[in-house]
Parts: sequence; structure tokens; C-alpha cells
Amino acid sequence: MMIFAIDDEPKALRVLCRCVEEAAPLSGIRAFDRAADALDAIRNEGLSPDIVFSDIEMPGLSGLEFAVALKKASPDTRVVFVTAFSQYALDAFRVRAQGYIMKPVTAALVRRELDELPAEPEPAPNRLKVQCFGNFEVFWQGEPLQFARRQTKELLAYLVDRRGASCAMEDVIFALWGNVDDMKNAKHRVRNFVSDLREVLKGIGMEDVLIRRTNNIAVRTELLDCDYYRMLEGDMAAVNAFRGEYMTNYSWAELTAGTLYFNAF
Repeated sequence: MMIFAIDDEPKALRVLCRCVEEAAPLSGIRAFDRAADALDAIRNEGLSPDIVFSDIEMPGLSGLEFAVALKKASPDTRVVFVTAFSQYALDAFRVRAQGYIMKPVTAALVRRELDELPAEPEPAPNRLKVQCFGNFEVFWQGEPLQFARRQTKELLAYLVDRRGASCAMEDVIFALWGNVDDMKNAKHRVRNFVSDLREVLKGIGMEDVLIRRTNNIAVRTELLDCDYYRMLEGDMAAVNAFRGEYMTNYSWAELTAGTLYFNAF
């Protein structure tokens, strides 16, 4: 495990490093008296610390500003603020800090934060991996899932976006094409896409992902390993992976994208 410690006060930095060493004796620790230097090490040396313990009130780049920049430079790195000022707790929450330690810092407090680091996710062989951030993509056992028709994939994207809600045929038609003149023909096309999607999922033994009831369809969210769903559940890895882009290949996804962006930034 790689750990960064940041504090502009030499004595406070020494105490912080000693507590980190006691709490995690086998970890690699780097100390910085300026947040900008820690950020440079990440950007220029290719370092990606697992966790950063940082003061907040520092000259130049503050701890809060550092946390915002860190999200872009090293999305998987966790930040724990170490400060003597409790009024920063709300700001720490807004930049999605992993934790908040009030000085004087102790090894026990550091150990508590380290213990709360998320464990590596276990492989989920019986779940379909769905990527919503950036372009919409679907993977099965590490390989992209192939769709015979572009709009079959878009149908699945729309159902994922609805998060298991039952979608009427008319809902799908309006999302994919807007207002149409020939509703009968549009419904026929959607039925074809549903049949295509069912065959694609059946081919990998995941046909249970799709729920079909008369003229309504949905997905079983529990069978999907989806970055969008994990973000909504508060998974920090998913939160940090979101860069403001969501299903960028589909214009109807802009509403969800805007909501996520507003909540995240």
C-alpha cells in the first residue's frame, strides 16, 4: 500500500508520518509539506497512492483544492483530511473525502480510516458488466458483448438507464425515435429489438436479465455489475470514475447525465 502524508507544519507532519507508520508498518509512505508537490508526484512520476492523509489549511494549494485536482489525476485514490478545524467537515463531504480526522492525530484514528478502505471487488462471473460512464458498453467475461443491431444495444442502454423500472413499448419508442407517425410499425420494430436482445442474452446464458410482461420490458438490476448503479449506492470507486460523461452515444441520456453531473460536481 502506498500512502501520502501532507501537512505544511513540520511537527504536525512528523506526527502524522509516525502514526501512519505505526498503523501500517508495511506500507510505503511519502511525506510532503506542500499539496502541490504531492500532486506533481502523482502527475509527473506516475504514482497512484492508495490513500492520502492531508491537512486542509495550507498555503498555496489547500487540502480541499488538492482533493478536487486529485479526483482527476488519480481517481481511485482516497483522501482523509487531518485538521484541527471542525468547520471544514461539510466541505470535505462535498469533495467526497473518504474520512475526516480531528487533530491530535493518533495511530488508532489512522488505523480506523485504513480499515474502512473498500476491499477489492470480487469477480462476478454471473453478472453482466455494464459501463455507463463515457460510451455505453457491455461486457461478458471480459469481452465486449456483440449486438447484431445498433438499436438492440440502445434498447438495453435505455432499460439500464431506467434501473429496473417497467417500460411500456411507447416509452421505448419515444426515447429512441421521439414522436412517430406510424406507431404500429414502430412497435413492430421494438419487438424485433427485444427478440434480438433476448437471443444475445440467451447466447451467454443470461436471458434472465430481461423481464418481459405483455407490452412491458425491464432489466433485473441485481444481475448487472453497473458503474452507474454502484455510484448511486455510494461506491467511492464508481463516484471517482465519473468524469461528467454518461452514455454519450445516446442523446436521450442527457437528462440523467445532467443530474449525475450536478450531484457529483
